[in-house]
Amino acid sequence: MSDASEAGGGARPTIDGRADDAATDAASAPDAGETERASPVEHAARGVPTGSPLRVENLVKRFGGLTAVDGASFDVEAGSLTGLIGPNGAGKSTTFDCITGVYRPDGGAVYLYDEEITGLRPYAIADRGLVRTFQIARELAEMTVLENMMLAPQDQRGERLWRSVLPGSRRAVREQERELRDRVWETLEFFEIDHLAEEYAGTLSGGQRKLLELARALLTDPDVLLLDEPLAGVNPVLEEKLLDRIHDLRREGYTFLLVEHDMDVIMNNCERVIVMHQGRVLADDAPAAIVEDERVIDAYLGANV
Repeated sequence: MSDASEAGGGARPTIDGRADDAATDAASAPDAGETERASPVEHAARGVPTGSPLRVENLVKRFGGLTAVDGASFDVEAGSLTGLIGPNGAGKSTTFDCITGVYRPDGGAVYLYDEEITGLRPYAIADRGLVRTFQIARELAEMTVLENMMLAPQDQRGERLWRSVLPGSRRAVREQERELRDRVWETLEFFEIDHLAEEYAGTLSGGQRKLLELARALLTDPDVLLLDEPLAGVNPVLEEKLLDRIHDLRREGYTFLLVEHDMDVIMNNCERVIVMHQGRVLADDAPAAIVEDERVIDAYLGANV
């Protein structure tokens, strides 16, 4: 199915299904010992939170004799769409990998709302509310879009065998699965890919896979999303749709850090731009100042900006 086939409209409801339903009966309440993070949608209802949800201090990553990240420091403001740019080999993706636990840094620290998460495993970082997408979307190709989405929410009671088989627990499992399915359908509608729900993920176009990956990331209940070239290979129709969804989510209180090589996208959508060069932060400023910065022009943008 082609990207262009997605251009048809669909409902765009608010993703309020991310918050736990206060009206859920006791049978579907969390088991003792389980904890739940506050919903980012609740943050949005109270206004965008203050402070820096993500802070990187003197980050270093080496591969043998090559230093890929060399003392990078920056923070990301709550509710913002911040761009991270730089030439190939500048250390952007390695920085993402260090932040999200794919690599353990050789030095420095990463903080999520003042909690140090340096070196934690990716699942532990995701549990704390920071998730990422990849340059190449990583869907489960032989499962349907709906099945891919149903795997994403955390703390599913049916994942524990004894809850699925014991009579006293099965009802709670079924109740939660119904609630999760409602959330999944709502999210699919929000991204306008609900018509693809029964399609195998491996048959989707590149742009549709990007939408699926972002939709699936959203179901993990994140506060901060790191997007690694989410628009690469996406046609203009889906590019506009993805950007619309990102801005919709920002208005609900989500925070984004975006790696992207399309300077028009960065300059027209980000309030702030961080420029990396040779593993270091070269500049950190508003887009208008970045395009006038001689260091950035020499290192990356060139004279024709």
